[in-house]
Amino acid sequence: MNETATMRAISQDRLGGPEVLREVRLPIPRPGPSEVLVRVHAAGLNPTDWKHRALPLFLGEPPFVLGWDLSGVVEAVGLGVTLYQPGDEVFGMLPYPYGVGSLAEYVTAPARALTHKPASVDHVQAAALPLAALTAWQALVDTARIESGQRLLIHAAAGGVGHLAVQIAKERGAYVIGTASAEKHDFVRGLGADEVIDYRTTDFAEAVRDVDVVLDTQGGETRIRSLRTLRPGGLLVSLRPDGTEGLAEAAEAAGVLAKPLLVEADHAGMNAIADLVLRDRLRASVEATFPLDQTAKAHGLGDTGHVTGKLVVTVRESASL
Repeated sequence: MNETATMRAISQDRLGGPEVLREVRLPIPRPGPSEVLVRVHAAGLNPTDWKHRALPLFLGEPPFVLGWDLSGVVEAVGLGVTLYQPGDEVFGMLPYPYGVGSLAEYVTAPARALTHKPASVDHVQAAALPLAALTAWQALVDTARIESGQRLLIHAAAGGVGHLAVQIAKERGAYVIGTASAEKHDFVRGLGADEVIDYRTTDFAEAVRDVDVVLDTQGGETRIRSLRTLRPGGLLVSLRPDGTEGLAEAAEAAGVLAKPLLVEADHAGMNAIADLVLRDRLRASVEATFPLDQTAKAHGLGDTGHVTGKLVVTVRESASL
């Protein structure tokens, strides 16, 4: 590849609303040891994308290229890579939070942050999965060790993480209670949820009792009130590690456990997710796709906080073929 070759990418030079995102041309990166260069076909979006766009979080001040989820084709491999060769279709999550940059035509990634894309799904479907599915897997399987017959409360069960968590929990035989607005109840039941609660009209903290695990996607007051729904010794896994001051003390007072979780790049987890996809036990619901030059529009929709499932940016026109 020509060392002076450039690629399209979506960057920003200041924090703010979707309007700060702009298309730029950047040098195509080269893979280092244990890395692969991926020609990105599709990049999934997550709430952390719009939060980092607007706030000085892990990445600090711009400029930077956002995006952690990707699906694409290996263009080149770095020194020591044995898992892939050029032409392989792969998908995965760039190491969170600092290994960002999938909203571009090319990106480098640690080889073991990725896995082979199942042939049964296209790049759009594959790109919608990694960060959200890994989060659900690491929360429910690695952390909570959810088992058949256990009762599980999933907040925002129609959201990006939530709708995948429902499927993973049902695959493992759990009894799933989800919260969602009334218009999304059929969607959540269709995923396999046993009960769905309208959080707008029903106090979940009064309606739910004796669950083994709570998957907290909301934080704040919802997180604290969720402790009341757990059986003695039950576990709350919070996906909002911010604002957890006093959480451990509140959990101890309630006779339960609480663990904040931050998703990690995970080769074994990606392999498990790929296996679920291959067995038709896990599928992302994609509400909308946007071409790369309309990434700002995708962020605007994400900012509403009412996306069902996932949003995906199609970097190459063939992503959904």
